[in-house]
Amino acid sequence: MGHTHLIVGAGRMGGALIKGWTSGRKPSVALENLAILDPHPGPDAMAAIEAGATHLRAISAPMPDLTHLVLAVKPQMFDDIAGQIAPFIPQTCLVTSIMAGVSLLRLNEAFPERPLIRAMPNTPAAIGAGISAFTATANVSKPQKSSVKRLLSAAGKVEEVESEHMIDIVTAVSGSGPAYVFYLVEALHAAALDAGMPADIAPSFARETIIGAGALLKKSDQSAETLRVAVTSPNGTTQAALDVLMSENGLAPLMKQTVRAALKRAKELS
Repeated sequence: MGHTHLIVGAGRMGGALIKGWTSGRKPSVALENLAILDPHPGPDAMAAIEAGATHLRAISAPMPDLTHLVLAVKPQMFDDIAGQIAPFIPQTCLVTSIMAGVSLLRLNEAFPERPLIRAMPNTPAAIGAGISAFTATANVSKPQKSSVKRLLSAAGKVEEVESEHMIDIVTAVSGSGPAYVFYLVEALHAAALDAGMPADIAPSFARETIIGAGALLKKSDQSAETLRVAVTSPNGTTQAALDVLMSENGLAPLMKQTVRAALKRAKELS
C-alpha cells in the first residue's frame, strides 16, 4: 500500500500533529504511510522524516491510496498549493483544513465533491495540550469523522461543532486565546515592575502565577468562578484588585470586545 496520509505544511502546528500521530507505543499513522509536503519542514516533521516518513517537495503523480489530506499551510498560500495538489487527490479522500479563515466553500471550489472538514486547533497543540473544533460537510461519513477526531486528538481535546459560524467563534476564543493569556503575563509583569518588584524576579512571578493557576484549574473539577471565590477573602487584597477587574470598564467587557474583534476579522478572512 502507498501513502494513506498526506500533510501539507509542516511548521509548528503541522509538526505538532505529525509528532502526535507518529510517537508513542501505538502511533495513529504509520511512518511508511505518511507523506509530508513542505520544502522546509520543522524539527518535529524532520524527526518523522528521518524515522521513515516520506518527504515531498511537490506532487507529480496520482496518490490512489490516499485516504486523508491535512492542509496546515498559511491561508495566503492556499490557492497556489491547492491548485498543485488537487489533480492528484482521489475523490474519496477526506480533506481536513486547519487554516484560519478558509471556508468550506473555498475548500469545495479547490477540491470539488470531496468530503471536507474545517478544523481550528490552537498553539498549545505543540505540547499536546490544545483544544480543536471541527465541522464537516454532509458527505463526510461517521468513520471519517472518527478518523479526524483521532488525528486531531494528537494535539489535545477535540469537539465537533454544528457550523462554520461556530468555527469562527472558536477561532476568536481558543484559536487566538493563547495570545490573550500571554499578553496577560506581559501586563502582570509590567504591573509588578510598576509596583516596585525587581526586574530580575518580576518575569518569573508573572509567568509562574499564570502557569500555576492554569495547572490548578486543570487539576480541579471546580469551576473558575468557584476557584476565584475560594481565593478571595472579603475586604482583602484580592477583593480590592477584583473590584477593579470586575468594574463596569474592567476585564469582562474588555474581553467581550476582544473576542468580537477577533470574530469580526475571522469572518472577513472567510
